[in-house]
Amino acid sequence: MSKSNHVLVGKKPVMSYVLAALTLLQAGEPQVSIKARGRAISRAVDVVEIVRRRFLHDVKIGDVKIGTEQLTAEEGGVPTNVSTIEISLVK
Repeated sequence: MSKSNHVLVGKKPVMSYVLAALTLLQAGEPQVSIKARGRAISRAVDVVEIVRRRFLHDVKIGDVKIGTEQLTAEEGGVPTNVSTIEISLVK
């Protein structure tokens, strides 16, 4: 899976990520990966469900990977754990 078929979910409105995923799937990508971490995880799940239920009914959920990343502040702060998720959509 190349980097060009990843959608990194952040603070933008949900529909902008839906459009990005739909664009990749319509362009012929067989698999698109929706990635998020922290508070954006629920937005990533929303993106996947909107793509599947409203737009492309033939798309299935492939792998769902969850994990934790350890982040540290730049000024020698205390390390904090941030949850991550990666959901694959397969045509």
